[in-house]
Amino acid sequence: MNRLRKRLATALCLALSCAATGIGWAASNEVQAGDTPPVVPLLHAPAGAPNVVVVLLDDVGFGAASTFGGPVKTPAMDGLAREGLSYNRFHTTAVCSPTRASLLTGRNPHAAGVGAVLNSPSSYPGYRGVLQKDSATIAELLRQQGYSTAAFGKWHLTPDWEASPVGPFDRWPTGQGFEKFYGFIGAETDQFNPSLYDGTTPVLRTASKDYTLNEDLSTRAVNWMHAQHSIAPDKPFFVYFAPGGTHAPLQAPRAWIETYRGKFDKGWDDMRLEILARQKSLGVVPQDTKLTPRPDELPAWESLSTDQKRVAARLMEVYAGYLAHTDAQIGRLVQSLKEGGQFDNTLFIYVMGDNGGSLEGGIHGGDSYMGRLQGMPETPAADLVKRLDSLGGPDSYVQYPAGWAWAMSSPLPWAKTVASHLGGIRNGMVVSWPARIRDHGGLRSQFSHVNDLAPTILEAAGLKAPADVNGVKQRPMDGTSLLYSFADKNAPEKHTTQYFEVFGNRSIYHDGWLASARHKDRDPWASTCQGKRLADDTWSLFNLNEDFSQSTDLAARLPEKLKQMQALFLAEAAKNQVLPLQDTACSRTPLPNLTGKRTEFSYFAGAVGIPEAEAPAIKNRSYSIVATVDIPTGGAHGVIATMGGTTAGWSLYLDDEGKPVYVQKVFDVARMEITGSKPLQPGRNVVQFDFAYEGTGYAKGGTGTLQVNGTAVGSGHLPVTTPGFFSADETFDVGMDTGSPAGRYTVGYPFNGAIERVDILLR
Repeated sequence: MNRLRKRLATALCLALSCAATGIGWAASNEVQAGDTPPVVPLLHAPAGAPNVVVVLLDDVGFGAASTFGGPVKTPAMDGLAREGLSYNRFHTTAVCSPTRASLLTGRNPHAAGVGAVLNSPSSYPGYRGVLQKDSATIAELLRQQGYSTAAFGKWHLTPDWEASPVGPFDRWPTGQGFEKFYGFIGAETDQFNPSLYDGTTPVLRTASKDYTLNEDLSTRAVNWMHAQHSIAPDKPFFVYFAPGGTHAPLQAPRAWIETYRGKFDKGWDDMRLEILARQKSLGVVPQDTKLTPRPDELPAWESLSTDQKRVAARLMEVYAGYLAHTDAQIGRLVQSLKEGGQFDNTLFIYVMGDNGGSLEGGIHGGDSYMGRLQGMPETPAADLVKRLDSLGGPDSYVQYPAGWAWAMSSPLPWAKTVASHLGGIRNGMVVSWPARIRDHGGLRSQFSHVNDLAPTILEAAGLKAPADVNGVKQRPMDGTSLLYSFADKNAPEKHTTQYFEVFGNRSIYHDGWLASARHKDRDPWASTCQGKRLADDTWSLFNLNEDFSQSTDLAARLPEKLKQMQALFLAEAAKNQVLPLQDTACSRTPLPNLTGKRTEFSYFAGAVGIPEAEAPAIKNRSYSIVATVDIPTGGAHGVIATMGGTTAGWSLYLDDEGKPVYVQKVFDVARMEITGSKPLQPGRNVVQFDFAYEGTGYAKGGTGTLQVNGTAVGSGHLPVTTPGFFSADETFDVGMDTGSPAGRYTVGYPFNGAIERVDILLR
């Protein structure tokens, strides 16, 4: 019996790979009586290593938050600034995906493979939008050194062709070092009906009439932190919290918007003056800071009509409510850490924006900015005035005018995507760590960059960047730890050189000087390019040591200095995969696509979360959707197939009475809805929608016909169709609608019959 037990123990140990875990063996390969096998070791972070929370907001200019003199109250950031340090010369990359890649890897964005926003990549290595394995994330480094890791909110670092249920998933958050992910994969999502993932699985939002994504994310983050501390109180955690705020669509609970009613009626020109006055009063900018002039491309507030002013002011109220509501959720994280006794030893980094305010709303902003980006007609201000109070609510998809984006960057010039100017690349940042920071309420003015955050976290944790990660030799980090600045506000800056480039807009910082060239091929909100050459761009030169706001061009006075800076830019560009320089907004190259050249597709129940770019391209052509369904006794309802959402998209579904419906919305421009007169009968049914496109070219109209079992039950006409895309984040789904509803139904609206198949034929 004893011999049998030994054999069983040996077999079990082999099955569990005991030898690989370091458990010793006796010479006879049998565990001897009295032997005590060693315990499998757990990973431990260095003693005293802090928790780390990194908060990254979206599309917030330097002058928006009250912490940095802005008109929007941000008490969470204000409180952290009082307890920690404010950085007034912190910089991002001027656009979202590159900033996130740089923050998480500590590398320059092009070097990490994400020099372009994922919506407009190219085939060149620095612009491909694919995180490189030689640039491991800070999450992966911390995870391998004993930290728990989690990401909540926006990701936007997974290429479209890898963002479907077939993967691969190594560039999803859970493949980049995060043990937990809850949020959205793309650039933006609806605050009231988001497209959500838990790990790599599409999920529906919680059913609640008061639901907002902001609150959902903060609740999930707080609960996760509580669980970590309860289960392993000595194990530090890393939380990357990146809410959608304040990326469009601008949406917030009505009460938060109403707080700012009437606050922006004076317009953006006056607002910039007010912001600069507050900034000087707070001491967050030097007293001699100059207000940079309004760009010629933007209109004066007084040039707007009365209706245009009313709409513009309301859109800014929506934005302010959205930012305030977002900051309140950061406050929940802070309060949770304090209540749990974790705050003192938490390195809390709060970055107010991944770039400047968004100019993508154009001159007037509007209720459907996605359509305007594709050249669709704008909704007249007179029509928007009639529904001012609904703007920012569940049925709107708004963006504010470019003038407000510029104003929220006060006193700096320009805003998002304009990497040549500080309004695009300078953002406010606050750092708190009570256990180490003693200069409560201190201001730091050393040049710093988003790629400094990963090295800062490593040094704070007592760790070094490894030479190899998962068998891949690592590119050295480009950032510099900021810990040197925590104790000494006068410490010489260590990050002395940094390039910037987005859409051909480019600049180079070195030892207090900035040389910049704005590529004027198109306005930042325009949908068309003019064909201007990058080589013809004009360069400017600024001494930022004496000119905080980049207000005085010294190029004509110091031509030799400018030449030195231009040469330095080329050298840095060559080192970081920026060359060949290109404007990816105007010159895109073909990239991988899951649909290939297919014109026939078959899908089955459960096919959800398929990115629009990887689903059948029904735009600008004729097509058919053929659904074979089984209806149970008593009838059925729910979504059969859908793409897009509230702002634009289509849905084929059975309504609550069981009648077939096809609906397609083209932003605020057109809508077609066809409803059958009778519910589908129990048994097998074929529901078919055919669309006959009119003529050739983009965004033409067409006629739609709905059939049930070969018999037409209705038809309709669309005068215009969507030319390029319905949304930035909504997906193609079969059997339910995982994002905002494209039809007249409740969240998700799952089909309660059986879907045999859905065929889509492109003609």
